[in-house]
Amino acid sequence: MLRRHLPLVVTLVAALAVGLLLLRGTGGDEDPFAAYCSAVTERREDIGAALGAGPTTGLLRALPSFEALAEESPEDIRADWSLVVERIRALKDALDDAGVDASTYNVEEPPTGLPAADKEAIDTAAVRLGAAETATALSHVEQQARDVCKTPLSM
Repeated sequence: MLRRHLPLVVTLVAALAVGLLLLRGTGGDEDPFAAYCSAVTERREDIGAALGAGPTTGLLRALPSFEALAEESPEDIRADWSLVVERIRALKDALDDAGVDASTYNVEEPPTGLPAADKEAIDTAAVRLGAAETATALSHVEQQARDVCKTPLSM
């Protein structure tokens, strides 16, 4: 009787083995957002402290954390993170190139002797950072943290 069912038993065992290999190869029940959500949780406090410094200065201080989250981000939010990081980095680079401290820079009264090209680069980067598309991208990454990771992006 066992001989008669042997092909069926072999087929079932082979199917089970393939299934186990596939589960092991894809991580089984692992959450594809686990690494990203862990990074969000780890960086929440730093981002909150940085953003407490004010809108522009805070974003500049949060840049290292944002860059790390962008690297860990899942595909569905990666473009938003890239835009946010790109815009903050552009302002940081413009300020650094001009030798200007973000915390003391006043668009209405730029530092004496600041070359017009540097002022224009800073102003352009600031306008792009404050643009609606940047705000939308930042809103998306914040919403992703709340919805998927069940935590706000900052404290």
